[in-house]
Amino acid sequence: MAVKIAYYPGNAARAASYEVEDCIQPLCKTLGIQLIELPKASSDGGNIIKQSSPKLQHALVARNLALAEMKGVDVMTTCATSYGIMCDTVDEFSSDMGFANTVNNLVARTTGIEYQGESKPRHLLHFLVEEIGLDTVRDAVINPIRMNVAPYYGPNMQRQGATAGDDAFMPTYLEQLIVALGGTPVDYDSKCQSVGAPALLTLNKPVMKMTAAVLADAKSSGADLMVSACTVSHSNLDSYQSKAAKVSGKDTSMPIVHLAELVAFALGHFPDRFAQLRVRSLVIGG
Repeated sequence: MAVKIAYYPGNAARAASYEVEDCIQPLCKTLGIQLIELPKASSDGGNIIKQSSPKLQHALVARNLALAEMKGVDVMTTCATSYGIMCDTVDEFSSDMGFANTVNNLVARTTGIEYQGESKPRHLLHFLVEEIGLDTVRDAVINPIRMNVAPYYGPNMQRQGATAGDDAFMPTYLEQLIVALGGTPVDYDSKCQSVGAPALLTLNKPVMKMTAAVLADAKSSGADLMVSACTVSHSNLDSYQSKAAKVSGKDTSMPIVHLAELVAFALGHFPDRFAQLRVRSLVIGG
């Protein structure tokens, strides 16, 4: 019997990171996860809107959660940034009922629905480890990864209230999943360090240096490739890799894949892309 959960792609998966979007459906089908679309869901504000109007960002998130609530399910995302944003709203609502009522009043007046606090946000990583189970994932592997993989969490899913059952200061879920997929996790200091994704357009050079620091740390620690749990940070680590190297002078050459891609490859989907990843890892990652 399939496990049902609403799917929220976030701001990047259906735009700049479509490779994530086309991997989530087949991997979930293989593992018995039924994704329920939220066709009227909106952007969650990306922590950009919050800089000028926290109330508006919380209202956007509350509306999305209310849409899932109407279907009687929790909400899963593949993006650590989107997950952290949703957790932030849930925390604000639970700790300040006055604020929750104010935001819900705004949502109700404009959309006719409001968030009751029943639907909870989930990240793909936490859902795979806690709900599906590593044994189930391991049994479904067709193409073992067999590479040295640097796990990248980023800061958003390590904040209070967003870690699920993982450790906030020394998370291991991603490493455990890499092992289940047949890979070898690489230990490095920067796995939870920010790459400054939301500030890319306004603080270009500092963000490039932050991105380079994470990549260089992983590579010097022996990683063949990096797997990211965040579609927003994934874009920085992948698309801006060369620019980060020029700004910082560090060696940042490394294949970057999103968590959804790595799981899909290991479960036997997109074997041609997986073969290309192996080649890329041998050429620039190792």
